[in-house]
This record gives sequence, C-alpha cells and structure tokens, in this order.
Amino acid sequence: MFFSSIIIKTLNNSKTVLKILGDWIFSWKIVYCILTIAFIGAIAVGSGFFVLFVQPYDILFKLKCTFSDGGEIFEMWRKPPVDLYLRVFLFNVTNREAFLRGEEKLKVQEVGPYVYKELMTHENITFNDNGTVSAIPKHPLVWVPELSEGRREDDILVLPNIALLSIAHVVSDESYFTRLGLNLLIRQTNSLPLIEMTAREFMFGYKSALMTVGNTFMSSWIYFDKLGLIDRMYDFDGDFETVFTGEDDVTKAGLIDKYRGETKIPQWDNPCGNIQNASDGTKFKGNLKPNETILFFRKSMCRTQILEKVGETTSSGLKGYVYHFKENSNDNGKYYPENKCFCSSDRCLPPGLLDVHGCYYGFPIALSYPHFYKADPVVFEKTEGSKPDPEKHTSFFVINPESGLPLDVAVRMQINMALGSISTIANTERFSNMVLPLLWTEIRMYTLPNSLASRFNLYLNVLPVVQVAAMYALFFMGAAFFLVSIVRYFRKKRRSGTPSRTPWIDEEIPSSIERKLSYIPDTRKKMNAKELEVYFNSLIAPLNQELEHHEIIETKESQG
Repeated sequence: MFFSSIIIKTLNNSKTVLKILGDWIFSWKIVYCILTIAFIGAIAVGSGFFVLFVQPYDILFKLKCTFSDGGEIFEMWRKPPVDLYLRVFLFNVTNREAFLRGEEKLKVQEVGPYVYKELMTHENITFNDNGTVSAIPKHPLVWVPELSEGRREDDILVLPNIALLSIAHVVSDESYFTRLGLNLLIRQTNSLPLIEMTAREFMFGYKSALMTVGNTFMSSWIYFDKLGLIDRMYDFDGDFETVFTGEDDVTKAGLIDKYRGETKIPQWDNPCGNIQNASDGTKFKGNLKPNETILFFRKSMCRTQILEKVGETTSSGLKGYVYHFKENSNDNGKYYPENKCFCSSDRCLPPGLLDVHGCYYGFPIALSYPHFYKADPVVFEKTEGSKPDPEKHTSFFVINPESGLPLDVAVRMQINMALGSISTIANTERFSNMVLPLLWTEIRMYTLPNSLASRFNLYLNVLPVVQVAAMYALFFMGAAFFLVSIVRYFRKKRRSGTPSRTPWIDEEIPSSIERKLSYIPDTRKKMNAKELEVYFNSLIAPLNQELEHHEIIETKESQG
C-alpha cells in the first residue's frame, strides 16, 4: 500500500496545484481585460477634454486666416477670386438751352448702367518684421457690354464741362486781374458749361483747352491733360498700403495699418482722418460681435465709413451680418457734433454732402448718396430729376462674422459739384451756388464663386460640427468603456468571493483511481520495478486523457 498512498497523495497535490494555477490564470485574464478597457476609456475621455479645451479647429482656422506667403486667405487678398463690378450712372442734361436762357431749372435724367469689371489686385508685396505686409493696390477696369443693358461707351450725352466749372470755382476768389485773364481765356477758347461728349469721355477723360493750359502752366497742380471722373476716382498712382498679417491678432488680418505711410489721410483732422484698422473691402475684421461697428475705406470716398449691423442673413450658404453706413455719416456736424471735423476750414456743406475737394485736386467735388438720398432738402432747390430710393440707393455689406469674408457688397455713392459764387466768371453764371449731380457709382459683388463658397462652407459649417460630434463621441465612448470595466470588475469580485471550481479537473478522476488502488491484487507484491512502472502508467493515463479533453473544451469555449 506504500506506493498506493504515494500515488494518491501525488494526485491530490497535482489537483491542488492545477486548481490554483488555473484560478490565477483565469483571474489574470479578467484583470488584464478590465485594465485594457479602462485604459481605452481614459484615452477617449482625455481626447474629448483635449478637443473641448484646446479647440483644434479654432487653432487651424486661425492659422489659415493669418497672412503668410502662399497662404489661402492671403492669396484671396492678393488677388480676390471674385467678380467685382463697377456700375456707373450718368446724369444727362435734358434742357440745356432753356436752362442757360434762365427759363427753367436744370433738369437731369439718369442714364446707365455702364458696367466695368474691376480686376482688383495687390502687387509688389513685401512682408515686414512688425507683423504687417506692404503692397501697391491696383484696380484696372474692363468694359462689360453684356451687363450694360444696351448702353454703349460711345453714347452721346449732354454733360457738365467739369474743367470749366472747376477752374471757375477755384479762381472765383482770386484777384480781379486773375479773373479777368480767365474770362478772356474762356471766351477765346469758347468754353461752354454744358457740352456734348461720349459717356466714355466723361468717365475716362476728354480734351479741354482749359485743361491743356492748366497742365502746361500749372503742372504741379494739374498733372493730367484729360479730365474724367472715373479716371480720377481710380487714380492710384504712387499709392501703397500696409495691412496687418494677423500674426499678433488674427482678427485684424487684412486691415489697414497705414496708407501712403500714414495712419490718417491729410485731408481731415483726427478722428475724421483716421484710417487705421479699416478694410479696403477685400477682407473685414474677423470674429465679429453682433454689436460691433467696423470701418471701411476707399480712396475715392476720401474717408473711412463706419458700418453698423442692421440684420443677419445667409448668403452662399454662409452666415452673414448685414451692415449699412452709420446713420447720418454724411452729416457735417449740424446734427452730430462728432462729425464737425468733416467741415473744411472755409465752408461747411449742407448735411448729406461731404466736401472732398482736398482729394480731387481742389476741384469742388462733393459726395452724397445716390440721388441725394438722405440729403438736406436745400440741395434739391436748383435741379430736377433726382429720385431717391432706399432700395436702389442704400449701400450694404454682408460679411461673414467668423472670417470677415465679404459675401455680398454694394457701395453706392454719388459725385457732385458743390459750386460757390461763380457769377463773375464768364459762361458760368447760371451755376452759381448750385449742387450739380454728375454721376453715381455702384461697386458691386453679388456672390462668392461656387468654388470659394464650397471651401468656406466646409471650413465654417462642416468642420465645426465634425469637431463637436467627435468630442461628444469620444466622451460617450470613454464613458461606455469605463462602465464596462466597472461591471467586469464587480463580476470578478463576486466570483472570487465563492469557492471556485477549476474546470480543467474532474473531481471523480482521483477518486476512481483511488478505488482502483484499493483493490490491487497481492500479486503486485511479486512485480519487479519494470512491471510496477508499466502498471502505474496505466493508472495515470486516464487522468492525462481527461485533462487534455477538458483543455480542448476550454479552448473552444474561450474562442467562441
């Protein structure tokens, strides 16, 4: 029985070891699984908080909006990929003879539109070390007959002789002998105040004996030999501007820092002359607040205009704030004292007129809204034909508040002559103290090109939603993984609190072997060592087979 007891003890010890080993391996697998699930959950939640607090979309969008050589927004500013049009309406005089005879008021009739495409660019670009970039603005115009509604550049119209009336206004306060010399020149050259000319000549320059004399003897003042209103409006010779790149403040990218090396234009005292932080129309301030005002500067306007938000809309699929010029922005201090600086030292025009002679070579040019919209009634007293219409004559800007990108723009201004007392100048008596409408213009951008609108819809509408969706998905996934790990942990804890049974060992196997050993015949005593080894192996074989069988079942269950 000695060998029998050894075998039984060995089997019992093997059973205990296998059960402990099996329980440990099984427990380690569960712990590893729980820790892995919890770790994945922690990564997901951490990623969600990273998106929440870091806002990677905002960082990427700021990088995109900052001006850098070759950057997308910078290239849009350098050469805007939009269709920008200049629409011109001329005021044709319909009663020349009756007016000059003193029988009627001057009657005018709007004629147009004459449409040109403005190919705006910024050239000779230089990046500076102080977070600015300098460039020369260019605004070449191309005639677009198909949008001009049947109008032709060679239309013959009766229009004011700007050269005669301007020189008459300038010289009217000079000495008697100066005025006498001018009168002789006017009569000798037969210069008339209302003349026939083509629409193109009036806009881009016509020959005049008076301009030729002025160009010859006063070249420092009149350095051009032809005078045309649009030609002078688009005179950018010698101009250069410096704008912010946005590297210090991305909301200021594209806004003017200096024009011709100055933060103000010399025609006005501060604050009226300030142009810093204004937009030239290619890009406005970014990250706009609903109650925030912004500035717009166009050289032909000779000032900055304050834009006030009046509503919201959607254009090209993008959110847009709608802006108008500030109410009474053309007041000269009569109603708004802060506008008093727009009065020149020698005279102050009626409200609704802006004296810009300092920007137009000393000529008596005054700006207003088209058809004298919102102007003082006194300006209507000496002319007929103006028909102000808020729908047609109000300027507006639709600007995307996040990017500062203009979505829809209409800048509408009228050019007039605000003549003083010129009754002592030959052939001009009837125009004394008159506000004479010449033309009005509309700078128009109707919509964004489809390619540009699609890109910014992706940037401004899709990617922010993707970021928010990703953040919530990460939080949800992290919470789900944490919940699963907690459930698995408590299941393990409950299982470890009750006696576990190792599935690898059948409890009946050692017992059956023990029973076999208790009935070993006496002949076992006569067996030699070799025979005993064979006998014991025959007893152990069933146990090994049973263990192998249970291992196969366990493997299949774990794989399933």
